[in-house]
Amino acid sequence: MNNSYVQNYQTDRLIIRPLIETDVEIWKRYFLYPECTRFLPVQPDKTPFERAEFWIDKQLNRYKENRFGHMALIHKETKDFIGQCGLLTQELDGKPVLEIGYHLFPEFWKKGYATEAAGFFKDLGFKNKYAEELVSIIKVGNVASEKVAVRNGMNKIKTTLFWDLNVNVYSIKSTDWKKNTG
Repeated sequence: MNNSYVQNYQTDRLIIRPLIETDVEIWKRYFLYPECTRFLPVQPDKTPFERAEFWIDKQLNRYKENRFGHMALIHKETKDFIGQCGLLTQELDGKPVLEIGYHLFPEFWKKGYATEAAGFFKDLGFKNKYAEELVSIIKVGNVASEKVAVRNGMNKIKTTLFWDLNVNVYSIKSTDWKKNTG
């Protein structure tokens, strides 16, 4: 893996930057929304702050271990922290995969930000040859995230268990990406 992954990027509407420890305070709000947390593993013994702290620490450790990680999505015009997206090394059904993961605050849903960010990370992953295939692992019932995966050129390849959750796995191969990027 190339250490150059952890840096600042931009899309048309987003600034994408590495997460930092102080983002915990902002990110704890994500865990206050039942419509967000219903698609995540249950952690009833943790407060929203503790869940956010665990989440951010996990990404910072991914960076240190050269295992990619979620990045902060900042709205270019308003400078609002709107969510996270990034490449994530995962183990799925006993095999290593590289996932495109995305999580946005609900007030930023249905505005194309997740699709914009996921598309950016798809292109980044394939241009830098991080993997020959990228996946999105989506809890069954999360129709909005499945729509983002489809708009990102992915197709559903299977349903399986991941972290004790029933998930649908969407995939795109670099060969299919190359056909569509010319």
